Amino acid sequence: MIRKCIIPLLALAGVCLGILAAIQSAKTLIPAPMVSEPPTPPFQKFVAGAGLVESNTENIAIGTQIPGIVQNVDVQIGSHVKKGAPLFTIDQRATLATLASQKAAVQVAESQLAQARYELDIAGALRQKRVISQEEADLRRYVAETAAAQLALAKAQAAASSTELERLTVRAPTDGTVLRLKVHLGEFAPTGVLQQPLILFGNTEPLCLRVDIDENDAWKVCAEAPAVAFLRGNKDIFATLKFVRFEPYVIPKVSLTGESSERVDTRVLQAIFSFEKANGQVFVGQQMDVFIDASHIPTLKIREQLPLSVSPNATTPTPTPLLPNVSQSSVNRFEANLEQLPTRH
Repeated sequence: MIRKCIIPLLALAGVCLGILAAIQSAKTLIPAPMVSEPPTPPFQKFVAGAGLVESNTENIAIGTQIPGIVQNVDVQIGSHVKKGAPLFTIDQRATLATLASQKAAVQVAESQLAQARYELDIAGALRQKRVISQEEADLRRYVAETAAAQLALAKAQAAASSTELERLTVRAPTDGTVLRLKVHLGEFAPTGVLQQPLILFGNTEPLCLRVDIDENDAWKVCAEAPAVAFLRGNKDIFATLKFVRFEPYVIPKVSLTGESSERVDTRVLQAIFSFEKANGQVFVGQQMDVFIDASHIPTLKIREQLPLSVSPNATTPTPTPLLPNVSQSSVNRFEANLEQLPTRH
């Protein structure tokens, strides 16, 4: 008797659980509030794109030509420097020691040259009095020439060490601002292309905006079209853009926005705009929503020769043959040969 009651009770419990789950799933979920409202396009017809703020010199990855321990760091993050100002210095002690010895070698070579020229002058006077032979006079002349060459070599080596010493100090390539500083006193600074540059540098007056325009909309954009950019996260911060240039090569899109309708296989045309100041604080590396006026879309001219050739007496266009050099009789013979081929059942 008990076994007969357990199965209906279990079935009733399952039905109750199903009804409870259905009631809970039927509750309306309250959507999460938006972090920020999207900007409103200021144009009736527009092309939208995502822009990345960068310096007008592009972001320069500063490195060093000579690896070594960092001896001195002359700038800080956000420092504004002039062209040629020192940024950081690699350990100079070995190069300074080499330069000191080479400068001493220059002095030795100068003394040897002075002695050789003095002996050459004496040999010239003795040769006029026929005290020494011509061979002896030529030998002293060769010694003087060798001393002059050794002096030139010593000066060249000292100049090379001076150049090496100058290369140990990394200087600013242009006027700009230190955007990132990843080099510290006592660290080893390697050479080559680094994943994280030692110093990220650029001129931020004015700022530039690199905008990715979908290749399907690239033909709608012209250099004279007005454009406005809105800062991500605050639609009230915006800037009027000034066209600078197009990057003429269309590249695969790399900066994805995360939208569900976005294709990862699309290609984009990069347009560079500049702006002096926004009505708020904008930093290098921030993203902005860009709207470009497309109300003046260029009209395409109809081609003079259409792919369909129209005869004057015909009412419908006659398609142009795909193979213009093949006669109609050859086509008829080919179709007849096809009809004679055996068919498979």
